[in-house]
Amino acid sequence: MRETIIDKAMTFAERTFRDDYSGHDFDHTIRVYKMATRLAEAEGANLKIVQLAALLHDVDDAKLSPETCENKDKARKFLRENGVPAEVEEQICTIIGEISFGGTGGVKPRTIEGMCVQDADRLDAMGAIGIGRAFAYGGSHGRAMYDPEIPPRENMSEAEYRKEGSPTLNHFYEKLFRIGAMMNTDEAKKIARIREAYMREFVQRFLDEWEGRDL
Repeated sequence: MRETIIDKAMTFAERTFRDDYSGHDFDHTIRVYKMATRLAEAEGANLKIVQLAALLHDVDDAKLSPETCENKDKARKFLRENGVPAEVEEQICTIIGEISFGGTGGVKPRTIEGMCVQDADRLDAMGAIGIGRAFAYGGSHGRAMYDPEIPPRENMSEAEYRKEGSPTLNHFYEKLFRIGAMMNTDEAKKIARIREAYMREFVQRFLDEWEGRDL
């Protein structure tokens, strides 16, 4: 059976993230792909564009590949090698460029396809998996789990948000508790409410155990 471009994009993403342990691994990509597909079906978005953007959304990520981030070089090379029309390439790369959080929330996507992919990526930063990813990323970058002497940062610029050093638990206040209100689609908003409640319960439990207040 002939391999589809979606199959090829999956293989490309798997190869790209084979050795990643920061929470931006291939499993993350697949979860975003599945959730973006779910949201696209609910919203009547262009499924192929959403799926390709989801599968390629991290290949040029600023944290993982800063040298290719600005022009989306890896994504463009893949799309061109697989005969994707120039206008579709631009749509997909625009979506990828609109996904990032960036300290104050990033940008709101201009298309429903972009909204689906952004929501899917942000949902994967929430809930039980979001908790695991936060600590995986923090550990891989030498961050402390928690330091009561370092308060969460507020009203950060993108440069301040990207700066290393803030303990992982601060990340919940700096980003993870904020992204639920930034969801674009109705389905994502419903899912986000459930995942945020779970994270808030976890953080309270963490702080109680840290101070020896737990039962």
